[in-house]
Amino acid sequence: MNKVFIAGSFVFNLEEKTHVMGILNITPDSFSDGNKWFEVDSAVAHALEMQDDGADIIDIGAQSTRPGCIEISAKEELERLSPVLAALKDKIFVPISVDTFYPEVAQEAIKYGVSIINDVSGFKNEKMLSVASKSNCGCIVMYDGETSNMKSFFEKQISKMQDKNIKKERICLDPGIGFGKNNKENLCVIKNFKKYLPNNYASLIGASRKKVIGMACGEPQADKRDHGTIAAHTIAILNGANIIRVHNVKAATQAAKVTDSILKSSLEE
Repeated sequence: MNKVFIAGSFVFNLEEKTHVMGILNITPDSFSDGNKWFEVDSAVAHALEMQDDGADIIDIGAQSTRPGCIEISAKEELERLSPVLAALKDKIFVPISVDTFYPEVAQEAIKYGVSIINDVSGFKNEKMLSVASKSNCGCIVMYDGETSNMKSFFEKQISKMQDKNIKKERICLDPGIGFGKNNKENLCVIKNFKKYLPNNYASLIGASRKKVIGMACGEPQADKRDHGTIAAHTIAILNGANIIRVHNVKAATQAAKVTDSILKSSLEE
């Protein structure tokens, strides 16, 4: 049986191709594109554009998680998120992911048809585990910490999720590039992606435009780091990443297709 990631009614065949998750930040302060898609009309237009550009998933976040950001409440997050989800409901045919660490936000988002909960806090909150267990959503578990504890963290969280009857096929692991790691650790995770994750689970890499890319290529401006992002994500794909989370969907989709084609190529009959 092929390795899959199940998110609601969507089944991603992870052996078929690398899947692209497009980032939609409806925030005034995200590090790369804060305030660009903050209004409902612009957010909807950008989601549709990413869908047309080949996104397999649209990941919507209403709260910035950049270093030094000011945390907003669940109520404010929902006030930003709900109108966009409502406006997209009959326009988007790819699954929508909600990027949140608030259980109440995830629960409301599911009512709008969201298929994936993307939790940067790694489902440490028991209430978030409960929300996930009562749904059929896919669950992206991110790790915010040093590389030395990563594998044991994932194993612990997987055990908790399985105790809540969240099946393996609904779990996707994200090592959390830029979260709780120094530059060297971020580079090593990209280089040795498989090493840090338990085997046979869906996996996601999200290095798009992050500081680690800027430091490696000497580009201080985040929105000018797409070429460096492609390099980092290509290396991660070569080392087993199944989903890439990106700002520039068109470029990432083309790069992933070429990477996949090369990986599948053979001169043997």
